[in-house]
Amino acid sequence: MNALTKDFTDAVETQFSKLNADVQDALKKANTTEGILFDLEQKMARSDFHGGGEYREKSWGEQFVDSDGLKAFSENHSSPARFRLDVKATVTTGATSGGPLGNPAYRDALNNLPQRRMRVRDLLPTVSISSGSVEYPKQTTRTNAADVVVEGALKPESAYGWTMETVTPKVIAHFVPASRQILEDAPQLRDTIDTELLYGLALKEEEQLLTGSGTGENLDGLITNATAYAAPFDPAGTETMLDTLALAILQNAIAEEPADGIIVHPSDWMRMRLLKDADGKYILGDPATAVAPVLFGLPIVATQAMEIDKFLVGNFRRAATLYDRWTPRVEVSTEHADFFTRNLVAILAEERLALAPKNAAALTYGDFGNITE
Repeated sequence: MNALTKDFTDAVETQFSKLNADVQDALKKANTTEGILFDLEQKMARSDFHGGGEYREKSWGEQFVDSDGLKAFSENHSSPARFRLDVKATVTTGATSGGPLGNPAYRDALNNLPQRRMRVRDLLPTVSISSGSVEYPKQTTRTNAADVVVEGALKPESAYGWTMETVTPKVIAHFVPASRQILEDAPQLRDTIDTELLYGLALKEEEQLLTGSGTGENLDGLITNATAYAAPFDPAGTETMLDTLALAILQNAIAEEPADGIIVHPSDWMRMRLLKDADGKYILGDPATAVAPVLFGLPIVATQAMEIDKFLVGNFRRAATLYDRWTPRVEVSTEHADFFTRNLVAILAEERLALAPKNAAALTYGDFGNITE
């Protein structure tokens, strides 16, 4: 081999060695078979790998002590804090396990108790607020002196009066205790608890929107601020439940507050649905047909929040405004009694809202007269 050929061969071998070293280095860093084997070789070289095929990861205590989060927690002296570490389970490659204690049980869907459909809120205008109170002007008087005027004569003077009203949001809340383990092991159960808690809020909210007394921490409800039903004319002794509602609608119209909805108990809606004419035919439609809950062009809201044999006809868009300070929310905490040491959590649901009644004449509340004391 001459000198030129030897030099060329040496250069090629040098470049090949360098290229091979670069490839091996890339494989070691990549998630490939060679890289994984290299990683295992490195682990075997460490003292954590023991004879018999057992690789020992850090114990829970070691993970806890060596955690960066614990160091930050220890250095935080300015305010109360919490630290949580999700430790890694110890893996033993050389040992055998008996496996799970048994086949997991089949879990069917949860069978919950029935829930009422909430409808009263849907009738009201709703506004989100960020303050602890709401002020609104409410007109109290209107003296209209408008009239025709002779040229050069003094014009008549009208008078109007307003007052500034204030409402403050009220809190509706409740909580349930639960095992932390159950909530972490059964997400379906956790989600159901959340749903039940929110349903409980809505149930109480609907009751307060209708019948809240306005005292203490109660909302000032619609019925509490309604005008009593007084038939504008006598239907000559032939009055039915449908006639009563028609006359209540008329009462609203005469008060310049045309109604946009009717609230009754489901029993009363069914009682009206069963009304028949002289030939025995159902007035509101054949039982085989789906009859929309509408009377005289107004939607019927049938809710058990309304007392049986009572009704509320109203121009709900003008009758009151609902203000949401906190929308319904669910929170979980161990900060209750000794829950932290007992591995329990308190699951809290709450909302904060205000109801401002604005026009009593916009609501007509009455009795069908089917139930006598």
